Amino acid sequence: MPRTPPRPCRYPGCPGFCLPGQVFCKEHIMWSTDRVRGGADARGYNARWRRARIAFLQKHPLCAECQREGKLTPATVVDHIIPHRGDQRLFWDKTNWQPLCKDCHDKKTGSGQ
Repeated sequence: MPRTPPRPCRYPGCPGFCLPGQVFCKEHIMWSTDRVRGGADARGYNARWRRARIAFLQKHPLCAECQREGKLTPATVVDHIIPHRGDQRLFWDKTNWQPLCKDCHDKKTGSGQ
């Protein structure tokens, strides 16, 4: 079976490579996104959020983006339409939430929207 080639380290300006499944080289493995922005709980994704997420998905079970395309796909993610960037008022504003499937959420967050 072919081996996965090493990927460039994501640390700014680092010329090193990292192992498959990692995003930083050995030198920068301790530097990670969660260290900079905090873990999920620190960003508000705690037990309260998990309860609110479940309740929202029960009321909105289908992916909003897929529905716009005429497809019926179960929603698994509650997305913040406008990124909250730590603003708790925007984080808890349910008018800023939308149900998405994982594929649509990955496409949206991967494009930086």
